[in-house]
Amino acid sequence: MGQGYLIDTNAVIEYLDNKLPAKASTLIDKNGSQISVITRMELLGWQQATQAQIKVLHQFINASAIFNLEESVILKTIDIRRKYRVKLADAIIASTALVYNLVLVTRNTEDFKKIKGLHLLNPWEK
Repeated sequence: MGQGYLIDTNAVIEYLDNKLPAKASTLIDKNGSQISVITRMELLGWQQATQAQIKVLHQFINASAIFNLEESVILKTIDIRRKYRVKLADAIIASTALVYNLVLVTRNTEDFKKIKGLHLLNPWEK
């Protein structure tokens, strides 16, 4: 399968809206989607979503590999929260990528760039 990728919420939204750069969309299409349970919660917690959008979100989530809050992710999240000023949701997503050795696909590289060992891919950068 090659390199593994964890898709952040912002990238999922852009992917589903066909606004993600072609290279990144192809990467997701080719490798499949892998998301954190946090991304699942953020997507389905979208209050302004229409019924049609919720249906598309459910289809995407059902087709995705979802990483839940396993003990190793929880411990890594605690470590990240203690070392860096990172929001809890971002710390969980970063921890998931680190524990499972995945590249995090996100537009919000500023939120994550200080976390040592985390590999980032911003599909919007040339």
